Amino acid sequence: MITIKITDNKYPRRLRDIKNPPKQLYVEGNTELLNNNSLAIVGSRKCTSYGIKYAKQFASEISKNNITIVSGLAIGIDTVAHEFSKSFKGKTIAVMGCGLDQIYPKENKELYKQILEDGGCIISEYVNGTKVDTKKFPKRNRIISGISMAVLVIEATYRSGSTITARYRI
Repeated sequence: MITIKITDNKYPRRLRDIKNPPKQLYVEGNTELLNNNSLAIVGSRKCTSYGIKYAKQFASEISKNNITIVSGLAIGIDTVAHEFSKSFKGKTIAVMGCGLDQIYPKENKELYKQILEDGGCIISEYVNGTKVDTKKFPKRNRIISGISMAVLVIEATYRSGSTITARYRI
């Protein structure tokens, strides 16, 4: 794990431009991805087969065009987006709302490892040891949105974390 401060060259350029950017990021994996062209794909944890179908399709096509997929490592649409960006030699960035040593959800522990093995990147603004707290997820979402050129929402309720992520782009 490395720490990238807001003053470092590797700090994501787009992230500097958001309201209240993190002063530092904790990073595992390929730091080159942080300044790639990237698109966030987010959506419901309780997704339908329709949502899964389109998350797979979008993640696959976008990553084929050398665009990095960004998402939050959550179950549902986030998981599909991460998995299908990797299946076509694409790259993915997972943004966590806790310390990098607190993999959440536990069901995605293997996905976390695969992302790193496939040349992806996992980031957090929280130091190791910071426990999972769902109140931190909306704050995490500003990073997902901030490092991405755009946010694609696939299946989300009106007041969901996905819509919070998309509103950061406005």
